[in-house]
Amino acid sequence: MTHLRIVNQPAELVKRVIRRTELRKIVPLSDTTIYELEQRGDFPRRFNLTHRCVVWDLAEVEAWLAERRAKSQDLPKATPPDVRRRRTRPVKAR
Repeated sequence: MTHLRIVNQPAELVKRVIRRTELRKIVPLSDTTIYELEQRGDFPRRFNLTHRCVVWDLAEVEAWLAERRAKSQDLPKATPPDVRRRRTRPVKAR
């Protein structure tokens, strides 16, 4: 858990940043998927605190999650596959 405090700035400008381990707990996606989403501009961009420490802005990640949740309400539900049409292990008719 890392906190940034900007000297002589109002408390609203203080941001909380998270490292990869915390991000994985919040967003259940693989590192590869997150990287690809970042490259396309569909996920908040990481930034370097030091040359070896990469972090994400927690507020941006939470806003991204809220946006995805809102969009998911409009998506049609996926229909389950018809198991009777499987080539391997077909379901027998009763």
